[in-house]
Amino acid sequence: MRKETGMRHLLRLTDLQADGINEIFRMADEINAGKYRDALKGKSIVLFFPNTSIRTRVTFEKGIYLLGGQPILFPGEALDRREDIRDVCGYLDNWADMLIVRHSDIGLLERMAACSAAPVVNAMTDVNHPCEILSDLYALSKCREDFTADEYLFCGRAGNIGLAWKEASRVLGLRLSQCCAAGYEMDGVPVFHNIAEAIRGKDIVCTDSLPAGAAEEFRECRVTPETMSLANSGALLNPCPPFFRGEEVSGEVMESPFFVGYGFKRHLLTVQQAVILYCLFFNEIQN
Repeated sequence: MRKETGMRHLLRLTDLQADGINEIFRMADEINAGKYRDALKGKSIVLFFPNTSIRTRVTFEKGIYLLGGQPILFPGEALDRREDIRDVCGYLDNWADMLIVRHSDIGLLERMAACSAAPVVNAMTDVNHPCEILSDLYALSKCREDFTADEYLFCGRAGNIGLAWKEASRVLGLRLSQCCAAGYEMDGVPVFHNIAEAIRGKDIVCTDSLPAGAAEEFRECRVTPETMSLANSGALLNPCPPFFRGEEVSGEVMESPFFVGYGFKRHLLTVQQAVILYCLFFNEIQN
């Protein structure tokens, strides 16, 4: 099947490279300034989301609406049928201008991207969460002199959030370390097993929720006000929701000035709008 040349997919942050990330940030600035109103007028964007999704789904749906487009929502399990995904995409090509997919298997998204005439955007898989991390990076760009010069610490297992931060570190050259219990390490990233040691010299501390029942294993990795005070002056705590007070983070640190999560996630709406426009109109942007 011949693909249109004016679009591109976003499955991983490494699909963008630094120039693509900077372009999305520039477009997000323009959206905040009132540009691109009705840019999606006449466009229909099909979303596949599980019922458990809250923040990502709300911001994608609202973002499409605010740009004048039509969001059409299906449950994620609609893709887990016997019908060949090539046939699903073949029919959707008649009506859908973009596919936004949240599904555990990134291989499914790769197969969709290989046969779809519409751009495919990854709204989360088991191995990454690119739009979430793009939003966090954009937020950092608004409050740090040079967010690429900061020292980053990820506290959590080798799951989709940590692996997405690893993707970002590869693309942007971020200095990233991990703090986790033994057995949960990411390959190719400096690892600590004690938060007091890991957090020294760090500027940005990110976390992910822990596997069920693993809180005791990660007891030495829990972020508290006391451990944040060991980080560099001006350090920020940006836990990925859903976070659980008393597990990867203490209740007290969530009420402290270190915590920036609510304000950072405000940017999720604008950044995801920019992702949609960037992927839909990639050729026009490049020219």
